[in-house]
Amino acid sequence: MIVERRVELRFEDESRANETHTNLSAVRRDGDCLWVAGDETATVERLTAVTGADGRVTAYTGHRTVALADFVPLPAGAEEEADIEGLAVHGGWLWAVGSHSLKRKRIKDGQSDRKARRRLATVVREDNRYVLARIPLATGADGMPEAVARDGDRTAAALGLDKDSVADLLADDPHLAPFLAIPSKDNGLDVEGVAVHGDRLYLGLRGPVLRGWAVLVEIRPGPHPADPRRLVALPFGDDGERYRTHFLDLGGLGIRDLCPDGDDLLILTGPSMALSGPVRVVRWAGAAHADAPGVLRGDALTVLGDLPHGDGEDHAEGIAVLERSGAGTRLLVVYDSPAAARLTGPGILADVVLLP
Repeated sequence: MIVERRVELRFEDESRANETHTNLSAVRRDGDCLWVAGDETATVERLTAVTGADGRVTAYTGHRTVALADFVPLPAGAEEEADIEGLAVHGGWLWAVGSHSLKRKRIKDGQSDRKARRRLATVVREDNRYVLARIPLATGADGMPEAVARDGDRTAAALGLDKDSVADLLADDPHLAPFLAIPSKDNGLDVEGVAVHGDRLYLGLRGPVLRGWAVLVEIRPGPHPADPRRLVALPFGDDGERYRTHFLDLGGLGIRDLCPDGDDLLILTGPSMALSGPVRVVRWAGAAHADAPGVLRGDALTVLGDLPHGDGEDHAEGIAVLERSGAGTRLLVVYDSPAAARLTGPGILADVVLLP
């Protein structure tokens, strides 16, 4: 796929100081609003579209920060990162999901061999990563979607506050349970995309990749009967199953983001490990109509094309449908570890690509 143009995302000083603009991990368009998140904080950022004379988006400005802790309780408090890896907007709700992953410490430049070996042996769990949040959206005074704690009978709530996270749901899963104790960058559990259709929520896993097969987890979140600030995973049918798994033949790649496109799912794919590429966009046609756990082979998935990537930089982390016209559908692509050429001072440059 060819990059048609670039769009600047402009951030305020505090978010730039926190390097949110250089750690973007999720994006979703909501009318003239763009929701983005970085993986080093526990916040979601709202930007507003600027359009040119031809009606096309030329930039996103008017930055506002939404702190998750202002709406839902976070297990480790407001200051610990949530490693937000996916955003969704559906039916007047904003969804944000953490990676649900363990973290192995990195070797730092200049460390002695002894310290480097010790860091590689250290695995940490950060509890905020295991939260799935749902926040009501209301129309603000500026006419834009605004995150609120309560809107009528709709209340901000979260899954994963009391040993009931998605990872806990998978504790006995025959395919995924063995990977729950493995750090994300070692092919352990790593949620990196979310999409919503009706009452179903789809979670794309960067890892594990099982003998080349990527995994998508499907749940039905609903309000907890005793606590409106909590969500529970509702059963799918009479068998009481509270999740489904789908296995996708993505050529050995994991899922880096999910984006709904009508009844289809657009899947951003990339390596499960610490590699730079390849990076592709794949379409699962009719995903919203899948009513049973699936094994999706090549003929059920359409590769739409490859995205550019750098060597150790420009990692595509999020996709959102930006425009639809007679010429086709255009995606906005945001990057983690951006190349220097993307840095504008006030913000960062995202790519616009035309789907074939």
